[in-house]
Amino acid sequence: MPIKIALAGNPNCGKTTLFNHLTGANQYVGNWPGVTVEKKEGRLKSHDDVIIQDLPGIYSLSPYTLEEVVARNYLVTEKPDVILNIIDGTNIERNLYLTTQLIELGIPVVMAVNMIDLVRKNGDRIDVKKLGAALGCEVHTISALKGEGCIEAAEAAVKLAGKPRTAELPHVFTGSVEHAIAHIEESISDKVDPGLLRWYAIKLFERDEKVQQQLALPADLARHIDQHIADCEKELDDDAESIITNQRYTYIAGVVAKSVAKKRAVHSLTTSDKIDRVVTNRIAALPIFALVMAAVYAIAMGGTPISIGTMATEWTNEVLFGEIVPPAVEGFLTSIGCADWLVSLINDGIVTGVGAVLGFVPQMLVLFFLLSILEDVGYMARIAFIMDRIFRKFGLSGKSFIPMLIGTGCGVPGVMASRTIENDRDRKMTIMTTCFIPCGAKMPIIGLFAGAIFGGSTLVAVSAYFIGVAAIIVSGIILKKTKMFAGDPAPFVMELPAYHIPAWGNVLRATWERGWSFIKRAGTVILASTVVLWFLQGFGFTDGAFGMVEDNNNSLLAAIGGAVSFVFAPLGFGTWQATVATVTGLIAKENVVATLAQLFGYAGEVSENGEEIWGLIPTHFTALTAYSFMIFNLLCAPCFAAMGAIKREMNNGKWTAFAIGYMCVFAYAVSLMVYQIGGLITGEVSFGIGTVAALIVLAGMIWMLVRKNPYDGKEEQTLKASRMEAAR
Repeated sequence: MPIKIALAGNPNCGKTTLFNHLTGANQYVGNWPGVTVEKKEGRLKSHDDVIIQDLPGIYSLSPYTLEEVVARNYLVTEKPDVILNIIDGTNIERNLYLTTQLIELGIPVVMAVNMIDLVRKNGDRIDVKKLGAALGCEVHTISALKGEGCIEAAEAAVKLAGKPRTAELPHVFTGSVEHAIAHIEESISDKVDPGLLRWYAIKLFERDEKVQQQLALPADLARHIDQHIADCEKELDDDAESIITNQRYTYIAGVVAKSVAKKRAVHSLTTSDKIDRVVTNRIAALPIFALVMAAVYAIAMGGTPISIGTMATEWTNEVLFGEIVPPAVEGFLTSIGCADWLVSLINDGIVTGVGAVLGFVPQMLVLFFLLSILEDVGYMARIAFIMDRIFRKFGLSGKSFIPMLIGTGCGVPGVMASRTIENDRDRKMTIMTTCFIPCGAKMPIIGLFAGAIFGGSTLVAVSAYFIGVAAIIVSGIILKKTKMFAGDPAPFVMELPAYHIPAWGNVLRATWERGWSFIKRAGTVILASTVVLWFLQGFGFTDGAFGMVEDNNNSLLAAIGGAVSFVFAPLGFGTWQATVATVTGLIAKENVVATLAQLFGYAGEVSENGEEIWGLIPTHFTALTAYSFMIFNLLCAPCFAAMGAIKREMNNGKWTAFAIGYMCVFAYAVSLMVYQIGGLITGEVSFGIGTVAALIVLAGMIWMLVRKNPYDGKEEQTLKASRMEAAR
């Protein structure tokens, strides 16, 4: 049996850097079963029989975030052979809170005090012998960034793995609290694993609902335990969870006072503090942030001479998958005598599908690289902190801003950036709303109608972004008043790590992992979808016979589009051409322009914003129907690549379907109101069933925005009710 080492620690304590140093290339990255939290495991260098499991960064074993639930479930149910606990030596007092909880699990613990190089630079001293004696575990000093002491700490964990604990558990709690916990231990000793007895007793004292449900104690025993807890609460005039927290920190303060000597005066500012006075300043923070992200966007996705990502993507799309690969594939297949349908399938279906995926990869890799640098130096945590005050008013976390900002370039990396949000509820809502922001692929649609219908007015593009932002705000307010998303955004608890030079190994590894994840997951979805659409667009009935068609007006796609076009009639664009363009836009949004050109009879090459067909557009669209069509295509389901990313991040088919369905329904509702109510004002639409429906939708949306949240306080009420029931 291989030895299992669990790597546990706070966020930004250097755990990932240590994991990379210990495992090298022997890593496996995926998701924990059933959740979107990233799972990393690898084999220790030169030890094929030692598996290191990198747990999510957490502050405690209280299940407030999805990461904490994952880490707690793994430690309690899987029970690794040993825990390698990494703590930030520059902020040791806060890090030790998790340490005291880990020790109580009864699993052997080796502590690795990281960033010891910075500790020395600050002139501080940590007495590891005194620290280890106080906590009852072995302590090593390391610098994960420089590789100092890392292997030694891992080797110590290997030696300790599986051995019974010999040191006495630290006396964290005192007085009546210790007495109550000891009494609970005695009461449940025959019901839990002896190694976890202390941990279960403390969790019962804290009135942890999950533990209460798991143990399902008899009513008389539950009442007896609750009485002990109530006596402590009355004596100390506080709730049980706060009592435990306060006594932990009191104990930790004593340990730190004995084993840590700080040279720096408590009131003196570090270099990071001085920088934060500027970059998190109430006035300067947003302008600085705008400049930083403008630079990132310009390099990764802009249209400037420094836009490395855009140049690479254009070359991939136009040269590699435009001039090189398709002719080569077609020539090869023709030379070996492949049938026309097979040549079309491979070239127009598979190659086109792969090209559609890989075309975005250079842009995404550059963006991921730059964002990984910002993340590694510590700036991304500051951005979330800055935006939290604003986004919290709309039911979203400050961390939701980053995905939405990235989404202005491409929805795929925008959706993938949502995994920085710990709270599962907030993460799902962010995924569902990120693609409302017009991405680069939607700009050709805006450019087409702005030029063909609105005289090139820049207000059209500006309004598109405002509508995207409004859709996010409205959705945030409405969804927070539903049972699925009820409750305040998760408390904003995030470490603001000290600024430091990025670890280039971490940056490159993170960039590759994110890019490869997209290629694997989104690629399979878009490839399969492209093949299906190739078949529908290339085959149909001509003169009563089924086969390949040259005129796509005779294709299955045209037939299906004609059959379902009535669905879009209330939105003002109920023609089969507009319907088919909307469907092909699911492959890639920029396909809408090319599809309209083809279906309106233009046979030449079409530029990005479709200038060649500007004269044809007014014959099929009015200003109102064009605006309605544009809004629907901007807000509805994104391209297949983004859908693949949504599936990847949701990690659940039902939630993926719900997210895509919500976007389509919301887009339909907004377009319906724009066309029907707008047409009533301009005289283009007569009062009828469609107008009534639009007014009902408008009234319903306003009501959902202004109504009182029926779920306010429900979580607290449920908690109180369960406690009262346990007391009875």
